[in-house]
Amino acid sequence: MAGKFKKGARCASTCTTRDHRTWGECVRAKGVQVNPNLMHVGAQKKMDSELQNYRDARRQGVQPASVTQKAIDQAMAISDKTGRAFKAG
Repeated sequence: MAGKFKKGARCASTCTTRDHRTWGECVRAKGVQVNPNLMHVGAQKKMDSELQNYRDARRQGVQPASVTQKAIDQAMAISDKTGRAFKAG
C-alpha cells in the first residue's frame, strides 16, 4: 500500500525531510518512542500511594476493610476516636 503514495505524502506534520513513504517510517526516523504504559502513570501512583498507606495502617495494628484510601481513612479515624486499633470484619 505504501507504494501507491509519493514520498512525504504520509509524513507527520512536523517532519522536516518529507521523504518517508509511511507515517510509521517517518516517526521511526525521528526516534519517537511511544510507551503505552505511560498512559496509566497517574493511576499507578495513586494505587502505590494507597497500598503504602494500607501497609502503614497495618503496621500500626489497624485492619481497614479494604486497600482503598477511603477505607483506610475510616479505619484510622475510628482508631483515633476509640483509642484502639480498628479491626474490620
